Amino acid sequence: MKNLLFILLVSVVAFSCKKTDAPAPEPLPPATPAVDTTGTLNIDISHVVNNNPLLLSSTSYTNAHTDTFKVDLLKYYISNVQLITATGYTYTEAVSYYLVDHSNPSSLQLSIKKVPRANYNSVKFLIGIDSLHNVSGAQSGALDPANAMFWTWNSGYIMAKLEGTSNQSGDPTKKITFHLGGFYGTNSSVKTVYLTFPNAAIVSESHTPIVNTKAEIAQWFSNPNVINFATTYAVTTTNSSSKAIADNYASMFSITSVVN
Repeated sequence: MKNLLFILLVSVVAFSCKKTDAPAPEPLPPATPAVDTTGTLNIDISHVVNNNPLLLSSTSYTNAHTDTFKVDLLKYYISNVQLITATGYTYTEAVSYYLVDHSNPSSLQLSIKKVPRANYNSVKFLIGIDSLHNVSGAQSGALDPANAMFWTWNSGYIMAKLEGTSNQSGDPTKKITFHLGGFYGTNSSVKTVYLTFPNAAIVSESHTPIVNTKAEIAQWFSNPNVINFATTYAVTTTNSSSKAIADNYASMFSITSVVN
């Protein structure tokens, strides 16, 4: 009898200690991917001289001093692009360095990506390269020294470059050569440009507006400083002449239209 009671007690204890199997958890629903609501805005650049299309090496133009000239090469940097709405919201492009080269048509379209959906009314950018990236050593892409826009002897970028010929040039070979650099001090060639759109550029994930922009190259040699090629025909260092031309080209851009 005692043995039977002992067996029953052990059975009760064992049964009470037996763990109840928990039901398997329901599988989690698949994660919903984040929806990218950013879009792209394109800035298309047209180079003109006195409102006529720029044609390299073949067409003669006249500057504000009535000197005739031809352009063989035109290159410059645009960087630090910002898009601004009417309410003041500003989108700053994270990596924003473009080398514009008239001989390379694809470089005349700046594609600003990952732009938050909004209506933008103006754009701000630099002609040239900011001081940080002028002292950051060897770089790649648009900032690669192989692009022939870097002064290795001066550890800084050439912000803008124009080469050509003029019958009035003081150079024996009649060349005009303007390599404009300098990123600090009174003679800096880095210039800030701010342009207002004639109508809002509407950016969404499914819509890419085009901002058509004109760059007037004759402006390099006019207001506020009229350039005389007989005396100013080769500027390849940072000085008062490079500043005078940079002060001029700061106003070369205008918006012709915004196409949504």
